[in-house]
Amino acid sequence: MNSPDNRSSINANKTNPQGKKPIATMSWIVLLIGLIAIVFAIYSVQNSTKEAPIETITREGVVTQIQNLNRLETVSFSVDTVITSQRGGSWQKLWQDEQKGLFIAHGRVEAGVDLSALTPEMVRVVQPIASDVNDDQISEANTTASTMPQINITLPPSEIFSVYLDDIEIYDWQTGAFGMMQVDPKIFDQAQSMAKKEVLERACRGDVMTMALQNAQTQLQQLFALTGAVVTVTTQGAGACQFPSVTNG
Repeated sequence: MNSPDNRSSINANKTNPQGKKPIATMSWIVLLIGLIAIVFAIYSVQNSTKEAPIETITREGVVTQIQNLNRLETVSFSVDTVITSQRGGSWQKLWQDEQKGLFIAHGRVEAGVDLSALTPEMVRVVQPIASDVNDDQISEANTTASTMPQINITLPPSEIFSVYLDDIEIYDWQTGAFGMMQVDPKIFDQAQSMAKKEVLERACRGDVMTMALQNAQTQLQQLFALTGAVVTVTTQGAGACQFPSVTNG
């Protein structure tokens, strides 16, 4: 006859195997759900990579970006020059109204390219030919270059934007033999006008127009090189080295 202790141990042995089955089943369910989640995540990542939009560089977009830069001031040419301004005397005043001034002028010429004058005909965008690259012998660099568009830009002529006189100093001023007459302000105004012309002429002789054009080419190539596209910048040549018109300010 079994004792109460023996009966309790027998009952425990009978219930334990049945209690392990739900735990094992739950573990398999959790594992299966985890695997499904991993597969779904990998599938989602692959689909999102394939369906990512491809940014296309168009001619209109390039023209808009360049025109937004407006005036591209690419060179500032500084000039120091000596100016002489004078006015002859009259016999009625015994030539005491004769005046002569000697001035030292410090000027600056700013030149560049007016990018607002760029037209769509001056920009050409060649899109790459879509093709499947499966050849292992093609390098990664060549593959990247073949998938980027080629941009050909023709710049407008360079031009003078402004001519400044930063400072003009009076080195010497003579008024007649005895210095009896007052200084004529028109002499100073004439000196300023002559100084501006001299500053511009010196800048022109220093080939400021060509410098402005070359700097504009370099800056635009550096700007669009950030997109990874192959950029070629040509020019229509240097413009006339002259004072800016009133419409250009």
